[in-house]
Amino acid sequence: MYVVESRGGAISCMLLSLLFLGTWPAILTLLEWRGRLPQHTYLDYTITNLLAAVIIAFTFGEFGHTNDGQPNFLIQLSQNNWPSVLFAMVGGVVLSLGNQSTQYAWAFVGLSVTEVITASITVVIGTTLNYFLDDKINRAEILFPGVACFLIAVCLGSAVHASNAKDNKEKLNKLQGSQVGENRSFSNGSKTISKNDLEYGSSKPEKAKAGTASFLIELENRRSIKVFGRSTLIGLAMCLFAGICFSLFSPAFNLATNDQWNTLDDGVPHLSVYTAFFYFSCSCFVIAIILNITFLYHPAFNLPKSSIKAYLNDWEGRGWAFLAGFLCGFGNGLQFMGGQAAGYAAADAVQALPLVSTFWGVLFFGEYRKSSRRTYVFLVGMLSMFIVAVGVLMASSGHRKN
Repeated sequence: MYVVESRGGAISCMLLSLLFLGTWPAILTLLEWRGRLPQHTYLDYTITNLLAAVIIAFTFGEFGHTNDGQPNFLIQLSQNNWPSVLFAMVGGVVLSLGNQSTQYAWAFVGLSVTEVITASITVVIGTTLNYFLDDKINRAEILFPGVACFLIAVCLGSAVHASNAKDNKEKLNKLQGSQVGENRSFSNGSKTISKNDLEYGSSKPEKAKAGTASFLIELENRRSIKVFGRSTLIGLAMCLFAGICFSLFSPAFNLATNDQWNTLDDGVPHLSVYTAFFYFSCSCFVIAIILNITFLYHPAFNLPKSSIKAYLNDWEGRGWAFLAGFLCGFGNGLQFMGGQAAGYAAADAVQALPLVSTFWGVLFFGEYRKSSRRTYVFLVGMLSMFIVAVGVLMASSGHRKN
């Protein structure tokens, strides 16, 4: 079994995890913007998310030397370690519920704001819990100022959202003759842009530039979740719920691997990161399958009904969804590997994933294009706080005694 022991190795795991965990939400957002049903996308995603955990377990969990105190993955499957397994599975359940909420929240409040709010809640609650569970191996005088940076970031993130929403409203108001028809198509003067035109190519309207009112209208017609006329409070409520779920999965995993509450029998070794991550991912997979198959037949937010047959036949964007699952799976695994070595509180630095998500949002999705100077000031301030927070939290890394 391979074990990350050095501080440098732990920080490398965290940085790579930050890149992966900040990228997969952007891919799922891209597919929703293209009109693919989120239920179909998430079912694909969750398959490769589990597959990543299996690959990690049979590679890192099996390679190298083993002993009675640190058994390999397959050996641990037959040991009496169910109390720790249950903690790992609880972590997987709350992570799955959080991910399920965010895939709808992205549509209502945007990729960047969703990640800012959920990540900040996760760090404030989760990092505090992990600090005490890890017997304070992280330096508090460094760790908690980093947490404060996340608090400032969430305030700035809320300001970014409010300012950008105001900018978009002004753009739409300036688009003369623009209106929403009863069939959810939009017209601009004499030219009507309908959903069928965009999806099936019955006409070839000129592609609008990102950041313009026409771009917002085209996006609304094309995307799977319609958000015009809906309150953003729905999205913010889902962000709050997801943030609470995310704040609990890492402490639960911490308990699974380190048994701080002494639930294991004497002589039973603690779960390795790889075994715990396997059980964690299995429970995450089961919850995701149950919820998304239910949503196929009973969809939320007026999405069209689907079926297992329709899902199996929907290959549009499937490769991207599979990639997103792999990125999230390996990202979570690397976060836990780094956390086991340097403390899970420090590993929460990967929750600065809005740094990466915002980069993809601006680069590929046109977020904040042609926004006001006020919005840009808030955006730069928010990203600056995340950069500081990442550096500070990683600087608080400790060293876990075996």
